[in-house]
Amino acid sequence: MSTPLRVAVLGPGAVGGLVGVLLARQGHAVTCLARAGTAAHIEQRGLRLTSDRYGEVTAPAHGAEQLDGPVDVCLVTPKATRLEDALERVPPAALDGAVVVPLLNGLDHMALLRRRYPDAQVVAGAIRVVADRTAPGEVRHEGTLAAVELGPGAERLADALAGAGLDVAVRPDEAGLLWDKLAFLAPVALLTTTLDAPLGAVRDQLGDDLRALVEEVAAVARAEGAQADAAATLAFMETVPAGMTSSLQRDTAAGHETELEAIGGAVLRAAERHGVDVPVTTRVVEHLRARDA
Repeated sequence: MSTPLRVAVLGPGAVGGLVGVLLARQGHAVTCLARAGTAAHIEQRGLRLTSDRYGEVTAPAHGAEQLDGPVDVCLVTPKATRLEDALERVPPAALDGAVVVPLLNGLDHMALLRRRYPDAQVVAGAIRVVADRTAPGEVRHEGTLAAVELGPGAERLADALAGAGLDVAVRPDEAGLLWDKLAFLAPVALLTTTLDAPLGAVRDQLGDDLRALVEEVAAVARAEGAQADAAATLAFMETVPAGMTSSLQRDTAAGHETELEAIGGAVLRAAERHGVDVPVTTRVVEHLRARDA
């Protein structure tokens, strides 16, 4: 392994916990920033992962409520609904010269992070994984999908993540990186939540809406400068297991705060910026907004 990285993980939930434990297992210095109870649990017991792909993994990590020392990388991984409050744990001065990589749903966080951390290098990131936080510092990872894409400027992190066992790619196109994920995520999340059923049921019962959503989101992505191929997205969706659910669906069913605005709202805001007509997306998002009200 090359020189170990000092990594802060802001929001060690499903994504942050999974990435954090895999990096810590490889000898990187991982600090998890969280509320007092979670931070104390991680400080005492470290991080634990139960995974179909990686098996049972435990690794020591530092837990803290506030970042008080320099790091090489800060991974930003809370729910979008908690992002602004979570950022209070990371003072701008603490990230002077660091690489900041959000692994979040949606788009709007990039501008927010660049405003807050002008002396850091904010690099786009996306992760595809099916995982849940089962307890403080503990994550369950389903299946074998664990793929990360990073923009340019995070090559050391890319090497570290690959060394930790994740599938990693570095891409030159920030818009493409962000929209590739949203082009799949938004239709799946919005319709599994509408139906409160997994993707297989959506394909069977809401196939026309699924195709329309994929095509509308692809049109918005192209307006944003991304290379989006609706046919390829639809073809990929046919290969995804029928039992796949979405975090938006699970959070809605449990009565938790949801990322509807970070996912569906982001598509509508981008469509409005570019004058792209998205009638089906608008109908579905407005229905879910009304249901959540």
